[in-house]
Amino acid sequence: MLIFKELILENFGPYQGRNIINLAPENNDDAPIILFGGMNGGGKTTLMDSIRLALYGRRAECSSRDNLSYRDFLNQCINKNIGLGEKTTIELTFEHIVNNQWKELKIIRFWEKNSRDGSDNLSILEDHYPELNLTENWDDYIEKFLPLGISSLFLFDGEQVKELAEQELPTTSVKDAIKSLLGLELADKLALDLDVLVSRKQKDIDKYSDSSELADIENNLSKLELEKRDLLEDLKKEESQLKKVQKNYRQVSQNLRDIGIKLATEKEQLKGKKALLENNIETLRSHLKNLSAKLLPLGLIQNLLNDLDIQLKEQSRLKSLNIAHTLWQEKDYKLLDFLEKINISNETYQKIKDYLDKEQFTISQQLNSQTIYLPIEDNTLTNFDHKFHQILPLQQEEAKKIIEELNQIEEELILTEQLLAQMDSPTQYKQLEKECQKQETALISVKSRCETLKKDIDNITQKIIEARKKLGSYGEDNLKNQQIQHIFDVLPKVKQTLTLFQEKLTLRKLNKLESEVTNCFRYLLHKSNFISKVAIASDTFALSLYNEQGNLIEKNRLSAGEKQILAISLLWGLARVSEKNLPIAIDTPLGRLDSSHRYNLIERYFPTASHQVILLSTDTEIGEQEVNFLREKQVIAKEYLLEHDNKKNQTRIKEGYFC
Repeated sequence: MLIFKELILENFGPYQGRNIINLAPENNDDAPIILFGGMNGGGKTTLMDSIRLALYGRRAECSSRDNLSYRDFLNQCINKNIGLGEKTTIELTFEHIVNNQWKELKIIRFWEKNSRDGSDNLSILEDHYPELNLTENWDDYIEKFLPLGISSLFLFDGEQVKELAEQELPTTSVKDAIKSLLGLELADKLALDLDVLVSRKQKDIDKYSDSSELADIENNLSKLELEKRDLLEDLKKEESQLKKVQKNYRQVSQNLRDIGIKLATEKEQLKGKKALLENNIETLRSHLKNLSAKLLPLGLIQNLLNDLDIQLKEQSRLKSLNIAHTLWQEKDYKLLDFLEKINISNETYQKIKDYLDKEQFTISQQLNSQTIYLPIEDNTLTNFDHKFHQILPLQQEEAKKIIEELNQIEEELILTEQLLAQMDSPTQYKQLEKECQKQETALISVKSRCETLKKDIDNITQKIIEARKKLGSYGEDNLKNQQIQHIFDVLPKVKQTLTLFQEKLTLRKLNKLESEVTNCFRYLLHKSNFISKVAIASDTFALSLYNEQGNLIEKNRLSAGEKQILAISLLWGLARVSEKNLPIAIDTPLGRLDSSHRYNLIERYFPTASHQVILLSTDTEIGEQEVNFLREKQVIAKEYLLEHDNKKNQTRIKEGYFC
């Protein structure tokens, strides 16, 4: 048993943003219907496609895919108004029974426009936790409880029903579903496997040799055994020589090791000292580099900085003089005003005024003779003086000390490297080293000869085994040929029996299917005595109708609505024969039905088709009268309205129905 609990569409088709749809029926089993209302082009088919896509991904048979590649189809499903970097996501949560326990799974598929691999990203959550094994093997897992071959029996639309109703023969998807339910694909596969078996056995019988080769095999076997004996003698001699060479090599190696330990100790000490010096040099250079990133480079333009210091002070003085000049002018004006008020003599007043004007003129000449080029702030000269006369000399002194220390350490490093380079091996060590290399070369040579002999012996041993096996097989060849010939003889009978079995199996299982389809059709048809039996052809699966007298009723006598009722009855019967307790989702199922047939479907089919029935309808299919009937029967668990904005081409999901 399976129940859809929740569907989340994010930027999928006309559904912009994150849309959460609760699909769980109420606790009351008598209310299985989840009703969606929407006008044509409002997103009903897109919602159905989202369920198929969530379940089957690349294998999904979606209505709008046509011949598009999976990458192009995914790009087509992306909402047109999403922003850069936003993703398109489908999340489908459902529960099903595994080992008599309910298990909740969530399928999450998301993708971006024009992704590199042209595919979606799949994640499976079990009870809210990622399940890596299910994610990697999802296609195999879903085939166990909702195979793709029969999904069209549970997820179908009005167009599918219309096509099935108008055609004389069932559609390909329905044929595949029938074969899957009847187990016919297993018989077809078995017949194909028999053909493959014959092909393989024919190759086996062709490769057997006749008895004329027996003498050649025996002669070859004798030569191989003689050659193996000679090789074993050679190997014995080489292994004896190997023991002597190994003993000499161990003795020379031990002597060389004793002298080398002392020499290696001295070298290691010098290497340690060298590493320490190099580390100190790296530290000093890093410190010097840090200083160079500060004010130190300014020491390269010392003369320019001196000139700049003089200029800044002069500019600062002119700036101060300019400010003071303005203040003096104001003060002189106030003084002259005061003198006028105290009634001094004109001669005295004029002398004072002339004196003040002369002083102002002298200051103005000074200001006019020099120009302020630099916009100096109040703290500019102070900051420059601090950095130039205090910080920079300190950094220069520090850099000088670092350079002196660096030169000293580098000289010591050069001396250490020279000592390492000049440390030659003693004469005794050289002689032992030469002798060790000689013994090692001899050891490698003897080992190589031993390994070559062993490989040659192994190869000859394998050839001897194969020759003996081939020699022993001659007694079995006739028996094998007889066995293969027996297979060739009985194969036609086996294939004939398989065909007969397939026919009988088809007839036996079709009887049950015919009974279910007949019951469904009579139950849904308002003329209950019109049809007595619906027969299904075993080869084409075409439907035939018979009345109570056993006479054939031509399908062209059925109205368009009755044909559609028959198509729905076939889908319903197949679903019931499958014995899979699964939800049913139907998109626009009532488009061509008259009022009486429509009433029968609404009253008899929708409330009982499954434990969960998802209906997607227009307001002309399930209108006010129909929805009120279903409400009165209390078979609707939830109602939604797909409200489409034609200008924005966007759909919003609201609770409630058209009326």
